[in-house]
Amino acid sequence: MKRILVTGGAGFIGSHLCERLLNEGNEVICLDNYFTGSKMNVVHLMDNPYFEMVRHDVTHTYMAEVDEIYNLACPASPVHYQYNPIKTIKTSVMGAINMLGLAKRVRAKILQASTSEVYGDPHVHPQPESYWGNVNPIGIRSCYDEGKRCAETLFMDYHLQNNVKIKIIRIFNTYGPRMNPDDGRVVSNFIVQALKGQDITIFGDGQQTRSFQYVDDLVEGMCRMMGSREDFVGPVNIGNPNEFTMLELAQNVLELTGSKSKLIYQPLPQDDPKQRQPNIDLAYRELNGWEPKVQLREGLMKTIEYFDRQLKG
Repeated sequence: MKRILVTGGAGFIGSHLCERLLNEGNEVICLDNYFTGSKMNVVHLMDNPYFEMVRHDVTHTYMAEVDEIYNLACPASPVHYQYNPIKTIKTSVMGAINMLGLAKRVRAKILQASTSEVYGDPHVHPQPESYWGNVNPIGIRSCYDEGKRCAETLFMDYHLQNNVKIKIIRIFNTYGPRMNPDDGRVVSNFIVQALKGQDITIFGDGQQTRSFQYVDDLVEGMCRMMGSREDFVGPVNIGNPNEFTMLELAQNVLELTGSKSKLIYQPLPQDDPKQRQPNIDLAYRELNGWEPKVQLREGLMKTIEYFDRQLKG
């Protein structure tokens, strides 16, 4: 049995990861300040004697004897990370410093949940890990993009200077049950609008693309990365290489919900990437043939069922 710390553990992705780690027989400490996370995401785990919930902000130091750390703490949707951009970048940078310091002290292995946003609005398509990105350092998304880029730098420097055992993954668009309905992400937006019979908001002309990964596939990739050979530190892309336009996503949601919602168009937000698609050759090669298993319509159905239950109370 390992003792594992998950920061941001009450969030959408973190709660699924906590569940997986408990099911594998581990002891899990879930750390969250509930800015975007929710106790409702982990309440079903509370009766497990090997699960511990701690209200804590990673911008402050935290001490615990642990074997592994998954560092997920940071608001990840534009609505939330732009709400308090200074707090967002502090969470990425100070959170990384504090968790790396803990990993160094207790000799724990630590995984950083980085993001495809480090590629910005990419000039290379699809994006391999060797691509350095095209990021605006002073735009409205910079607090998140540059915060995550700096966190990757810190992880690599702690590894090279202090021999901390690190793993870095870059997460591409992920969706599934326990998403926050107000997070402003395109999948949750479209589903909630469709279920409520509201107009579906398309930004720009709807031809910009994303690659949508179901949360179970991401958690599998995270666990495989943590268990990968010691000299493989990443970064490695974890995402679904199947590419869809916003219009294609909207049509799928309309069909699966049976909604009569109409599409309306609004201007594209500043620095919104036009294309986003991972090259996952490295993940397939290094993580025992990892690749996404859940196709878009299957994953959307599970997510729609979750939101439908939530909206009906």
